[in-house]
Amino acid sequence: MGGFFGVAARGDCLADLFYGTDYHSHLGTRRGGLAVAGDSGFVRVIHNIENAQFRSKFDPDLGRLGGRSGIGVISDTDDQPLLIRSHLGDYALVTVGVVANAPELAASAFRQRRLHLSEMGSGDINPTEVVASLIDQEDSFTAGIARAQEEIRGSCSLLVLTREGIYAARDRLGRTPVVIGRKPGATAVAFESCAFPNLEYKAEKELGPGEIAFLAADGWETRRAAGERLRICGFLWVYYGYPASTYESINVEEARYRCGGALARRFPAAVDYVAGIPDSGIGHGLGYAHEAGLPFKRPFVKYSPTWARSFMPQNQEMRDLVARMKLIPIHELIAGKRLLFCEDSIVRGTQLRDTIKRLYGAGAAEIHMRPACPPLLYSCPFLNFSRSRSEMDLATRKAMRELAGTHGGEPAAYARAGTPAYEAMEAWIGRHLGLTTLRYQTLDDLVTAIGLPREKLCTYCWNGQE
Repeated sequence: MGGFFGVAARGDCLADLFYGTDYHSHLGTRRGGLAVAGDSGFVRVIHNIENAQFRSKFDPDLGRLGGRSGIGVISDTDDQPLLIRSHLGDYALVTVGVVANAPELAASAFRQRRLHLSEMGSGDINPTEVVASLIDQEDSFTAGIARAQEEIRGSCSLLVLTREGIYAARDRLGRTPVVIGRKPGATAVAFESCAFPNLEYKAEKELGPGEIAFLAADGWETRRAAGERLRICGFLWVYYGYPASTYESINVEEARYRCGGALARRFPAAVDYVAGIPDSGIGHGLGYAHEAGLPFKRPFVKYSPTWARSFMPQNQEMRDLVARMKLIPIHELIAGKRLLFCEDSIVRGTQLRDTIKRLYGAGAAEIHMRPACPPLLYSCPFLNFSRSRSEMDLATRKAMRELAGTHGGEPAAYARAGTPAYEAMEAWIGRHLGLTTLRYQTLDDLVTAIGLPREKLCTYCWNGQE
């Protein structure tokens, strides 16, 4: 995924920029970057944060980053921010999203002999540089950002830091959030609204789909009105989003409580207590336990001081290692117990299968699983969650291969809860993981728990529909 933060202030912006960007660290563990516009121009710093926390990497650089406006980013793709010099002037740029048609956009530019693009270490074209090339084809930042939003296939929310202030733009269909906050003498913009309270900002405006705003120390103004169509990612409430954040006026933690409650009403179980797989499964588990009238306990505790979220490392072996090392079992709460776990989702199931084996090894009598979202059937083409992974590695696709002779091989046949194909897939995954029972959240219940109309949510990863 990724996240960004920007601030324009009357005085020095560095402290707010540093801590505001850090509040997006849960969205990525690969690259972090800051850019500040000071009296002598732009200063930029980028660090690899795969093996260290954001704050520890950037602390030595703070002495040379003073200025009244700046932007920061956590990225799991390319090095950001970029510093650009063009006919529009000097600026810095950060993006969050996926430019799925970057090769086509680059080829079009090459045919017109307009520019050259640098290559990343992976051999891919730098997507943020492609965005800059689109912006630079127009006569103003507003027109250039609008062009980029229209031509990109995938999604792109962005911040542009200029000497005058910051342009903030939300993806054309609002797949990711962008929120503006204010306090006396400063205006900030963030992906996650949880970045605001401890920095004394009050959330003031959620940008709409495709909306472009310009921020200065004394306030902000809309430069391009929001569009009508909203397709915000439903997975934000299930997994990505931080519990203290709010999107479309709906708090993440409250939505997770409702998800857990829906699971308890639809799929009850005779168990001794409920647990949540840390971190995002905890809110869902609490909601289930409250609705079911069951105790909530922690048979696993997460060792958070040094072990990051396990989905982020690009290497599967490292992901499995992180998943194993970060969760420490409490045998006294496991032996002889009938356990029900809430998890945000099941992707491949490899880490979860190992966790279940460890629970049985510690003496668990039964293990029931209630994922907070429906089965993941499709890889997301709009954000970079699981973008480096093969769709065929999904637990659902493994089940489909085994069941193809009976129920066919098309994902759409397995997307509707309650159908024979769906029930067979769910049962196969439960057996493969070694669970006593497995029951997924239904899409209808998830949409109700989030609280937005289905047509405003992107549900592609569950049913192949935007």
